[in-house]
Amino acid sequence: MLSQEKIEIYKEKAVEYKHTRCNCSQAVLMALKDELNISEDMCMKLGSGFGTGMGGMQATCGALIGAVTAAGLMNESKTPTVMFSRQISSRFLESSKALACKDLKGLETGQVLCGCDDCIRHAIEALAAFE
Repeated sequence: MLSQEKIEIYKEKAVEYKHTRCNCSQAVLMALKDELNISEDMCMKLGSGFGTGMGGMQATCGALIGAVTAAGLMNESKTPTVMFSRQISSRFLESSKALACKDLKGLETGQVLCGCDDCIRHAIEALAAFE
């Protein structure tokens, strides 16, 4: 289990990655690369299809996808990752108020529920709770 101090460091590293060179999914993976034991190149490749959420803001938040991808890479238990995915998604939903990028960004309502920086933070918190 990650310490709260490490979680805070990873959250802020991920936000920094988002602002400098990554989409939200890549940023989550890059911040966790040492925990995941994968290269920066692999993080960038794994998360590359999820910039502006799956489907170009129409579906699942990229940060959440990054967290679920990380769960799959970290899961060494006999519990299928889909079970952790459900828990991570539920926790993310509690803190972010939506799962789809279009809803988080208020594309149809004009009301932003959660900005990218906070979605990234929430995704890492949700993952850390169930590792």
